Amino acid sequence: MEKVVVVTGANSGIGLALCERLLGEDGLLRLCLACRNMQRAQAARSALLTSHPNAQVDLLHLDVGSAQSVLAAAQVVKARYSRLDYLYLNAGIMPNPQVDIKAFFKGLFSRNVINMFATAEGLLTQQDRLNSDGMQEVFATNVFGHFLLVRELEPLLSQADHSSRVVWTSSSNARSSAFSLDDIQHRHGTEPYSSSKYASDLLSVALNRHKNSQGLFSSVICPGLVMTNLTYGILPSFFWTLIMPIMWLIRIFTNTFTLTPYNGAEALHWLFLQKPESLDPRAKYHSLTSGLGTNYTQPRQMDVEDGMSEVLYVKLVELEKVVRRKLSEENADMEAHRQYLNETE
Repeated sequence: MEKVVVVTGANSGIGLALCERLLGEDGLLRLCLACRNMQRAQAARSALLTSHPNAQVDLLHLDVGSAQSVLAAAQVVKARYSRLDYLYLNAGIMPNPQVDIKAFFKGLFSRNVINMFATAEGLLTQQDRLNSDGMQEVFATNVFGHFLLVRELEPLLSQADHSSRVVWTSSSNARSSAFSLDDIQHRHGTEPYSSSKYASDLLSVALNRHKNSQGLFSSVICPGLVMTNLTYGILPSFFWTLIMPIMWLIRIFTNTFTLTPYNGAEALHWLFLQKPESLDPRAKYHSLTSGLGTNYTQPRQMDVEDGMSEVLYVKLVELEKVVRRKLSEENADMEAHRQYLNETE
C-alpha cells in the first residue's frame, strides 16, 4: 500500500536530505513537501524528480508560523489524501542569533569545545518578535504551528486500520533551564530556540500518552551539529571559513558532529524503517556519525517530566481554542465587510 509522507521545511537542509533518502527506499511512496517559500519548494521538487523521475512528489504551501496558513494547508491535505502515514515536523527558525564572541573564543580553546559546538549552551541568544497572530515568532513556528497541524490532521493520523507517526526535529540545544510553564512562549527570555525545542520534547511525550491508543505515535530526533542555512546564520561567513577545518578535525573525537544534512537526516530516515510500537516514547533519537563517516542512530532518554508535559499539552489546547475563536471572528468580520461593499456598489 502507498505510504503518504508530509515533511515540513522540506525545501532545503535536513528536510530535503530526508526526502532524498526516503525516495531511495523501495515501495510505493507519495511525498508532500510542505514549505513556506513555494519557489524554493518547486526547485526542491525538480531536484528530487531529476534523481527520482518516477516519484510522486506533491507541494503544499504551509507557513507554520501562521495559524491561518496551518488551517488552510490542513484542509488541502485532508482533501488530497485519505490517510497520512508520516508527518515530519522539521520546519524551524532561529531569528537574529547573537553569539557571545568572548565566550566563543574562550570555549574554542577549552575542554568544553565539543559541548559548546554541540549545544551552544551559554553561547547563543536570539532576538524574538511578535508575529501577525500576536505570538512570539519562534514559539509560533517551532511549537504551536506544528501542534495545531497535528491536531487538525488527527482524522488522517488516527485511523483504526494503520499506525501513523509524528516525528519532531528537536535539538541538543533543547534544555529544561530555558523553558518555563509560566512563559511557554518565552516572552521574557533570550533563548527562544532552546525553549521551543524543549517544548517539542515535552509535547511528543504528551502526544504518546494521549494518542498511542488511537494509533498515533510520536518521536523526537536530534540531527546533531549540521551545517545548514540556519547554522550558517549564527556566525559571519569568514568565521565558518576559519573554523570548519577545526570542526572536521573535532569530528574524529565525537559522534555528534554530523555536519552534512544527509548525515543529520539519519535518525529521521531510521525512524521511517521502524515499527512505531517498538520505539521508546521517552527517547530522543540522535543522528550520529563516526570519525570515519559511518552514520547510525542512538536513542537517549529525554529530560522530561510527565506532569510538565501534560500541563504544556493542556495549555496549548486552550491556546488553540483562543486562536480558532479569534480567526473565526476575523473571518466573519471580513465576510461582513465584503458583503457591505457588494451591497453599496
